[in-house]
Amino acid sequence: MNLIAIEEHWTTPRLTAALKDLPEGERDESLAFNEMGDNLALLEDVGDARIAVMDEQGIDLSVLSVAPPATGPLAAAGALTLSRELNDLAAEAVSRHPSRLRAMATLPMAEPSAVAGELERAAGLGLVGAMVYGRTGDTPLDHPCYDDLFATAAALRLPVFIHPQIPTRAVREAAYSGFDDLTSLALSTFTWGWHLEAGLAALRLIARGTLDAHPDLQIVLGHWGELLPFWSERTDSLHRIAKLERKPSEYIRSNVHITCSGMLSPALLRHARDVTTPDRLLFSTDHPFLRPTSGEIQRFLTEIEDDAERAAFAAGNACRLFGIELPGTPDRAA
Repeated sequence: MNLIAIEEHWTTPRLTAALKDLPEGERDESLAFNEMGDNLALLEDVGDARIAVMDEQGIDLSVLSVAPPATGPLAAAGALTLSRELNDLAAEAVSRHPSRLRAMATLPMAEPSAVAGELERAAGLGLVGAMVYGRTGDTPLDHPCYDDLFATAAALRLPVFIHPQIPTRAVREAAYSGFDDLTSLALSTFTWGWHLEAGLAALRLIARGTLDAHPDLQIVLGHWGELLPFWSERTDSLHRIAKLERKPSEYIRSNVHITCSGMLSPALLRHARDVTTPDRLLFSTDHPFLRPTSGEIQRFLTEIEDDAERAAFAAGNACRLFGIELPGTPDRAA
């Protein structure tokens, strides 16, 4: 059985330097997580060392995506230059390891007029999707300036992964302050705030009518759906308030794929399966921030009793969504 991991991060020294050089008020403090322990060394390798880690974990193929905050905090010109550079480097890495790697595009969201064009260019390089964030500066992902992004992604059948990001400074001050710096940062990021931000971004897209306008668009959410699958009885009330064609839970079952992001919880797996369908679930490790062993991964996979569902979760669903061809896996879904 093949195993594909679809949220596996990387970065470059040039991007890290550009992000660290931003003025304090513009700097993303979650960048500190990239430098904890040996994370940065692992993030910067998309060659033999990366393949060796995959071999240890039993992963056949990884879909690379630039680690947060990617180029999001940069000004328009820098975001465009570095996004293009990152996409070129990602394509080169895939070309060196075509049987082991694929990659998602990084987009210059600070320059909305260039986003769709860069996605098209990245697709021409062989990149298989895009990773974005719910907000660029004060501009939410559902703003009309990004309509071309979603139209292009839908037309090219490229999934858009909405990754968590740190809340705005005002939200952090109001909701997550009052503790020591590290505790406040943790509350606003990986323990809670990150996930509210990503789930809200997806819910705003639904409320905006983006998925009605682009019914073929496919969104990916990490961390078992960024809380949305657990709150459907409340979010479905948007159906009548926002005059949507369907309930939010229906969009999640038809336009959203969910990955585990290294959270190998049988309970979360069962719930995600119950509120969506088995063909919506994907495997990932969130490299290098979570590092499950081969044994832990295999034990988790055995929680899926049906052989066909297990194979779909491990690789088949990713192959269909991202257009990946591996021996014994199906073609891209219609």
